[in-house]
Amino acid sequence: MGQNQEPEEPTKEDRHGRDYHRPVLAAEVVELFRPVLPGVVVDATFGGGGHTRRLLDAFGDRVRMIAIDRDPDTAAQAEGLGVTFLAGDFRDLARLLDGIGVTGLRGVLFDFGVSSHQLDTPSRGFSYRKTGPLDMRMDPSAPLTAATIVNTWPVEDLIRILREWGEEPHAERIARAIVAARPLHTTTELAEVVADAVPAVRRRRGHPARKTFQALRIATNDELAAISSGLDAAIDLLEPGGRCVAISYHSLEDRIVKQRLREGAGECVCPPELPVCGCGARAELRILTPKPVTPSADEIAANARARSARLRAAEKVAA
Repeated sequence: MGQNQEPEEPTKEDRHGRDYHRPVLAAEVVELFRPVLPGVVVDATFGGGGHTRRLLDAFGDRVRMIAIDRDPDTAAQAEGLGVTFLAGDFRDLARLLDGIGVTGLRGVLFDFGVSSHQLDTPSRGFSYRKTGPLDMRMDPSAPLTAATIVNTWPVEDLIRILREWGEEPHAERIARAIVAARPLHTTTELAEVVADAVPAVRRRRGHPARKTFQALRIATNDELAAISSGLDAAIDLLEPGGRCVAISYHSLEDRIVKQRLREGAGECVCPPELPVCGCGARAELRILTPKPVTPSADEIAANARARSARLRAAEKVAA
């Protein structure tokens, strides 16, 4: 997984090649898990398997990899790797692992966002640059599509998600333009409506539909709630000394990760106006990244989609 941008990108290999998914911050991920092995590590957002391959290359039989993804297209990438692949949503981590009798983990990796493969497949509807249906479902069997949101949700709800999940300053203008243009059927139709709705100066600062598509994708897949649930489950399942590593691509994801790790580290997260702590903070984690780890200039040059990545990690210190 793990991209939220659509710049021009490097040439990719075929869908079974190692560049089906180019893993972000892969060297850093390997080093963070090195001290905790041998044991079981879960790649909770398997995608094209880039991070899993790097971990297997680095550690061989010292690591047992379990791969989870709700996108059925990813299953083929697990073939021949010697991993256990589980089809499902990482918010259901505990249930999925219980189904195969796995309880204690040495590591869990999350690489949030949409994968390069999903962006590059027009029929999935994630890209504002390529014509496709307004779909945006990471799990194609899920009932809610972006088309339903775009064509049936009240304008007030569209404004809310564009503001909250797209951090879009022109949310009201865009939402009203979408409602006026209904019905919309394709990604490029929607992108044109958004571009026409924003001031001309905005159209000169990158694609004006990026934030709208981010908001719609988050709403379609209930992504932010899934992050919270997945992090809780991962931390519960870690053995003492085990590590949770999370890579985020925008401030909404990163804020959830930062807050959860702070809570786990025993930092009080009560509102400052409260006279006494009411959150009952206690340390179950040790934060390994006081500041988020970001890609090097060389990595960004090789993979432009890595530029917004932020990695945070913590170690379990109490059962």
